[in-house]
Amino acid sequence: LYIGGEWRSAVSGRTFESTNPATGAVIDSVADGDIDDMKAAIDAAYGAFDDWAGRTAYERSAYLYQAYQLMLERREALAKLMTEEQGKPIRMARNEVGYAADFLLWFAEEGKRNYGETIPSARADQRFIVLHQPVGVVGAITPWNYPISMLTRKMAPALAVGCTIVLKPARLTPLCALETFKIFEEAGIPAGVVNLVSTTDHSTVGAELIENPKVRKITFTGSTEVGKLIASQAAMHVKRVSMELGGCHQVPQHRAGVHLPQPPVRAAGPRRCVHRDHDRPVQGVEGGQRHDRRRDGRAVDRGQGHGQDGAPSR
Repeated sequence: LYIGGEWRSAVSGRTFESTNPATGAVIDSVADGDIDDMKAAIDAAYGAFDDWAGRTAYERSAYLYQAYQLMLERREALAKLMTEEQGKPIRMARNEVGYAADFLLWFAEEGKRNYGETIPSARADQRFIVLHQPVGVVGAITPWNYPISMLTRKMAPALAVGCTIVLKPARLTPLCALETFKIFEEAGIPAGVVNLVSTTDHSTVGAELIENPKVRKITFTGSTEVGKLIASQAAMHVKRVSMELGGCHQVPQHRAGVHLPQPPVRAAGPRRCVHRDHDRPVQGVEGGQRHDRRRDGRAVDRGQGHGQDGAPSR
């Protein structure tokens, strides 16, 4: 856990393991935070907000730019960790780290362009000015499929405009989040501005992040089902919510001879379950032949472009 600028164990002392999805081997163990840890992280973010929001956009930009440079320097190590923990082919992992860093660079500059506006008044002795102010503590919940870029995509804009943040990463990819936060720490971002709580207790710990009155905005990427639950919880406290929702389902296919392309992205079409009576005809079409030439995704060889995911939990 990273809370208030310090790495710490969970209050309960519990941990959980992060495993390689292809082999099932344990990579490492991380702290398993509970509601007390989440409250501490929120308190830290709340306490750091006034100072961080009071800094100029140029000051905050300098921190993000430093984090950008550090992420690029560690691109290969981060990519290898992502492939090991999440199962993404190494070529795709390298690309993800690259555009994860790009989010930091982009918002480092966009934060300087947080323009306001003036509005004409009907009276000569009045002037109306609109200023955009940071909303406060942001609670972020990220998925496992983009375990680094989704962090910077949510954190960079919040940090650029002066918000502090508490992030709960996916249970399946806590190590990628941990290494990303090490970059923010090394970049010198002040204590309490960024906070990380890994946990296996999503319902209780997640509810605290959503319902705690010190958290003023929620950002979530995940399934539509969970998104509906979060939206309803946030609505009870009239909190701002930003969501990217999705989720795929399996579609049975009983017709042979039809190739349905599956792009290697999270926006790809759903998995096709082909009846065994049609297995050989489907293997004979162009798509089946192409798929047969793919290699096992456990490798991190240069150029690997397809992954094999061996973990049922994925």
